[in-house]
Amino acid sequence: MPSFTTIDTFDIQILRELQQDGRISLQELSERVGLSATPVARRLRHLEEKQIITGYCALIDEVALGFEVSVFVSVQLDKQVDVTLDQFEEAIQTFPEVVDCWLMTGNRDYLLRVATTGLAAFETFLTGKLTKVPGVANIESSIPLRRVKSGIARTP
Repeated sequence: MPSFTTIDTFDIQILRELQQDGRISLQELSERVGLSATPVARRLRHLEEKQIITGYCALIDEVALGFEVSVFVSVQLDKQVDVTLDQFEEAIQTFPEVVDCWLMTGNRDYLLRVATTGLAAFETFLTGKLTKVPGVANIESSIPLRRVKSGIARTP
């Protein structure tokens, strides 16, 4: 696991610029952080090798694609044993509606964010898929009203 001490202020600047624009050219990035292109390229390679940068992707507007409803779903399993956890996680991987899935502490085992085209589609997912996963004992859904803050990752 990467250590915070392995990066300096230039690396932090690079990370922040990439968070704002992942398609920024190496030349533009070097101008913004105040280094020439060669050291910036070397630093990028180092950040990737240390797995501080784990990949690059496009941010997609789910609503523009018709997925207008997000629902947070807490799932409690009947047993917290490896086999049950593995079965649940394998099933979740097959559901395109599940955007995020987190193993949790507390009184629920998993927290999911589900994106669907509407409440009817969510109901279909819930009754047709999620409730049929072996080991699911209890489900609680919450519908967010609006997103107050959004981010991909925290930087120093």
